[in-house]
Amino acid sequence: MIQLRAEIETAARCDAKVLILGETGAGKEVVARLIHQASARRAQAFVAINCAALPDTLLESELFGHTRGSFTDAYTDKPGLAMLADRGTLFLDEIGEMSARMQAVLLRFTETREIHRVGSDRVAGRVNTRIITATNRTLPDRIASGDFRQDLFYRLNVVCITVPPLRERDADILPLFNHFLAYYAGVHQAERPTLAASAADLLVSYRWPGNVRELKNVAERIVVGHRHSTITPDILPVEIRYAAATTPSTPGSNAPLTPTPAYRAAVEVVWEEMTLQGKSFWTVVYPLFMDRELTKTDLRHLIRRGLEHTQGSYRKLIELFHMGAGDYKRFLAFLYQHDCHLAFHPFRESRDGREAPVEIRRAASDR
Repeated sequence: MIQLRAEIETAARCDAKVLILGETGAGKEVVARLIHQASARRAQAFVAINCAALPDTLLESELFGHTRGSFTDAYTDKPGLAMLADRGTLFLDEIGEMSARMQAVLLRFTETREIHRVGSDRVAGRVNTRIITATNRTLPDRIASGDFRQDLFYRLNVVCITVPPLRERDADILPLFNHFLAYYAGVHQAERPTLAASAADLLVSYRWPGNVRELKNVAERIVVGHRHSTITPDILPVEIRYAAATTPSTPGSNAPLTPTPAYRAAVEVVWEEMTLQGKSFWTVVYPLFMDRELTKTDLRHLIRRGLEHTQGSYRKLIELFHMGAGDYKRFLAFLYQHDCHLAFHPFRESRDGREAPVEIRRAASDR
């Protein structure tokens, strides 16, 4: 963390482009804001946008603006966020999720700083804005697979800062947790609970796959849902207690190394919550996706896996993901909006009489 602070100070002293790497929820946007606040641009705007949350057409309009009549509901000219960040800082989060077309548009903007609004045939002007980008993806791997432009990577990767995950800075866990307890106690006008030593040990030993964002959510959940003066282990979320219960306590223990939710990818956890525990897509997947803890790639993986089990039927997928029959159009609209709708034809092939996986059979019997 001392090294990270030094890198933030170095980046703040110049106007070079910055690429911030780190797992989801580790605090990449916090680093970007600290760079801006310590820079000569601190008096100007810091404008942030999540590139993974918007489809191409809307993302381009948000970034560079549009002209009147360029598309439906475009009743007036609108300046983009890049224009609003003139003389300030433009922060592009989840840059690794950009489509190939938007990568080409961004590459030109980083070279010229020219604003070309959607629906206009001329340049609207140039801006003096600093560009800071962030991603939780391994961009060299994305380049090798053809999902990310190599020239754009070299353009953005001038100053590179890596934010370590929370599990690698366990000394920060308790101070951060106590800070969020105090903050949310004030927000919700509740008594601030104290942390029992046994519960503190569980928090420190937990792997925190969602990093600081997950820690923050756990603190708020406890403040809102448990009106207790002391936080004991039984009040902590089940995944934290389960991880401790299935992890050997000593190096020489012969207990089996059972995989726990803390070590598994988020997509595996939400898949089991829907297919085994009967939870709805709208309660376990949708909020994580909107909070950027699940990416478009993760969502496509879930849809692909579900269609494999339903043989390409989206209506059966509604049942598999425990949504109501009336959610069919809403679900498809959500997938189309975020470019995660998959063609059903490849999944319509016969399964050759193979039995459905055990988790799906169990889910069906539970229903």
